[in-house]
Amino acid sequence: MFCFKRLLSLCLLAVSAQTLVDAQAVPQTIHLQSRVAPVPATLRRRALNPVTVPLADFFLGTDLQWFGNISVGTPPQTVSVVFDTGSSTLEFASTLCGAACDNQVKFDSTKSSTFVDVGTTSSITFSTGVGVDPVVGANYRLTLRSARDTVSVGGLTANNTSLFLITNQTAKFGIDPFSGIQGMSARAQGFFASLINQGLPSLFSLFLTPQAVGHAEMTVGGIDTTKFNGSLTFASLPAGSSSTWVLNSPQLFVNGKSTSVLKASRNIIFDSGTSNILFPTATANAMYALISPDIVPHTAEPGTYGIACDLIDTLPAVIDIAFTSQSGAPFNLTIPSSELNVGPFADNPAICQTLINAFDGLSLVGGSVLKHYYSVWDVGNQRMGFAAI
Repeated sequence: MFCFKRLLSLCLLAVSAQTLVDAQAVPQTIHLQSRVAPVPATLRRRALNPVTVPLADFFLGTDLQWFGNISVGTPPQTVSVVFDTGSSTLEFASTLCGAACDNQVKFDSTKSSTFVDVGTTSSITFSTGVGVDPVVGANYRLTLRSARDTVSVGGLTANNTSLFLITNQTAKFGIDPFSGIQGMSARAQGFFASLINQGLPSLFSLFLTPQAVGHAEMTVGGIDTTKFNGSLTFASLPAGSSSTWVLNSPQLFVNGKSTSVLKASRNIIFDSGTSNILFPTATANAMYALISPDIVPHTAEPGTYGIACDLIDTLPAVIDIAFTSQSGAPFNLTIPSSELNVGPFADNPAICQTLINAFDGLSLVGGSVLKHYYSVWDVGNQRMGFAAI
């Protein structure tokens, strides 16, 4: 639920609702197969080996965020961060932030001999918030001060790394048990770029698990083959995707069915800092029409939908998102019915919020997909890999 996504300038996707297509649109089960990356003609000596960072699960009725520790400064101070594929920079609570950051551990720059105050102030407004609830106005906003310092992750150190100190934050961030966000975008920046320059392989992997399973982790610079079954299937990022982790999807299915709206090709963002899924209103309505007519918009929170809590767990709501592998073979990523219920609304506990939020101009999936797959985020080859866990 607790998501962090920098506000991006995105193309609006306007899709009008149309009638159901023929039954031939039923998806077929595809066995995922791996594709071996070609060996470069010239191999650079790898000076750094991959490291694994344990991740904790922030759970409030549903899995919200997975976060782990980094070290900042000299001597090092521990800072907990969400490793967020939906953003690109490092920002965390500091002693410059007053009562607004009292729930987080604050970094004290005066205690670091390697700290450099760059002194530029700025702010970030996020387009997805700290949960499954939609953003309203600027209720998810951080005020920042630029700086540089030593950053270590899993024992690997990047000197003189660009970062931002949080000097103020809106109240919505107040319940976070972690101190900040480490962006892990599709273009290496900050500590990750520094480690790649030192010889670390330019990829990372996420093993995000439900709270009941535990042992979530991120491997920086490698792949832990003990964490998944079968082989990885890789799909290429579209040309021009910039720093965004995005794949093209030719079709969506709900409970094995599709419609003309759901057959529209769309680019879907993968954001580890978001727990639910977002689609344009027409798409969200088409998906819910295949689940239950009793799922309706919840007017108290624009963009959300709900249904009586005593009904929601009885509904079949299997969502298949189709993609195409690098070898040209189709494959689906599946969200099981168990993800539909993300908990009761605060204003009416008898109504439970459903997984899909309406957000015109954006198609995005997060933890509700990722915690069912081992995922590889290959910056160097501009591709993503998935395997069943």
